[in-house]
Amino acid sequence: MVRIYLFLGGMWALIILGGGLAVTVLGPLDFGAPLANTLLKAVAAIALVVLWVMILVRLMKATFRGRRK
Repeated sequence: MVRIYLFLGGMWALIILGGGLAVTVLGPLDFGAPLANTLLKAVAAIALVVLWVMILVRLMKATFRGRRK
């Protein structure tokens, strides 16, 4: 029962960390051209989402290892 809370806590920590990174790092970036800003920020945000999903999958596997019924 505690494992699900550990997983949910890790998930929320990643959500808060990702939001903080997006606001503090991606937000102020300015590359000059509006199209370049949009494209580079979108690619960076999608890369962060992919990275977060990969981390969550590993966290889930580590948390629920051996729990088959």
